Amino acid sequence: MSFNPLAPIEKNDKDLYAYVEHGRSMALEAGSLGRMEKLLIAMALDAAHGAANGVKSLALQAMEAGASREQVMEALRVAAYISGVGSVYTAAAGLQDVLN
Repeated sequence: MSFNPLAPIEKNDKDLYAYVEHGRSMALEAGSLGRMEKLLIAMALDAAHGAANGVKSLALQAMEAGASREQVMEALRVAAYISGVGSVYTAAAGLQDVLN
């Protein structure tokens, strides 16, 4: 990802930025679940929370980590089942430039 959405935080509060980056690193590093799987989970959560830009970013990262289009869509099926159809609309907005 070339654009850092946390650039204003990084510039103005190094400690807060380090805190967030540590959490991100801890959450997404490979463990019992691989990085790809964790990125797909995060993408589904962003879809459920209405974060289209997050869906886009995480889908691209998951695909770079080896996820197929089918795996992206399966993760979004889980979000739709648990969180409702709104997550599908959010995902569609986030995936416009990714899967079209």
